[in-house]
Amino acid sequence: MTPATGVRAAATAGFEVHRAPSGLAPLEDGWRDLVAGVPGSSYFVTPDWVLGSWEAMDTGDTAEVAVWTGPGGRVEAVVPVVSVRQRLHPRLPLPVTCWTMLGAGSDAADHGLFPAMPHRHDEVRDYLRERTGRGTLWLPAMDPEAGAGLLPAGTRRIARSTCPRLAIGPGIGVGSRSFRQLMARRRRQLASAGVSFRWVPPQEMTAEVIDTVMRLHQARQQVKGTTTSFGPGRRGFHLRLQERAAPGRGPAALLAERDGSAVGVVYGFLWEKTFAYYNGGWDATYARMSLGTVLLHQTIATVAEAGVETFDFLRGDEEYKYRSFGAQDRHDEQWLRSRSLTALLAGTVLRLHHR
Repeated sequence: MTPATGVRAAATAGFEVHRAPSGLAPLEDGWRDLVAGVPGSSYFVTPDWVLGSWEAMDTGDTAEVAVWTGPGGRVEAVVPVVSVRQRLHPRLPLPVTCWTMLGAGSDAADHGLFPAMPHRHDEVRDYLRERTGRGTLWLPAMDPEAGAGLLPAGTRRIARSTCPRLAIGPGIGVGSRSFRQLMARRRRQLASAGVSFRWVPPQEMTAEVIDTVMRLHQARQQVKGTTTSFGPGRRGFHLRLQERAAPGRGPAALLAERDGSAVGVVYGFLWEKTFAYYNGGWDATYARMSLGTVLLHQTIATVAEAGVETFDFLRGDEEYKYRSFGAQDRHDEQWLRSRSLTALLAGTVLRLHHR
């Protein structure tokens, strides 16, 4: 790649392109500090998620991470991208070779952005423009405030997805008074049936708990008659998240247990006073006691007492998020820059569907 003017200037101030995850280990702490300082950032753009996804890739996809550093080695911008062959819309069977954000594909990351300090924005845009060249840049879930401002000219918004959130905290009631009373009654019923709850914070997460999450999630999907990609094939990735976890950062879960065995679980990620609800599942035997709803309600109460201020339901506008819990809408945006006829057709279909 011939560097753009902005990239050439960056090279003298500390610019490297890493094509293997191992070389980024010394930069992980600085990367996390950068992400924590960017408004709208999320766990899905930390080195934990991005490098975990890279390390777990079992394909020949081309990935790289561009890093700009400043005085004292401070990390000032990070651009992780991967070249994949991807169907951009389920109704269009032809796949497109495109560049996208590393970690945003098979693991369904939300709230994407390229973390960068303001004085690096022009260089990041130059790099993305030159790296993608005449090819396709496809970003399926970008933060609308912090994400889109770093995209090169010609990148167009083609769709958006709903990602409801809930403001929480100690003493803040979730849902209506009647809903809270119902949850208290259901918890008593579950307790009478021998079901108790146990919180597993990031520093206590284990491979056994991750296996339990996947087992219960798959069982729940079978009952619903739906399919899921969250299974043994992604186990290695989630183990890498667990390996990088620390207090207040990484995978966490609330388990519902009876006689030492898990019968339900809510699984998600803690980052900067936010809990992102990623997946879960429960034994259908306890459906009449509303175990799934109780698990979510109990998780919200547990993380609120631990200082979490936002419960993020992630993508999906399922009615229960609003009716039961009172979540408020927030959106991610999908962006496309391409000269490929197939990609442009997919973008048109997505735009029309969104409208």
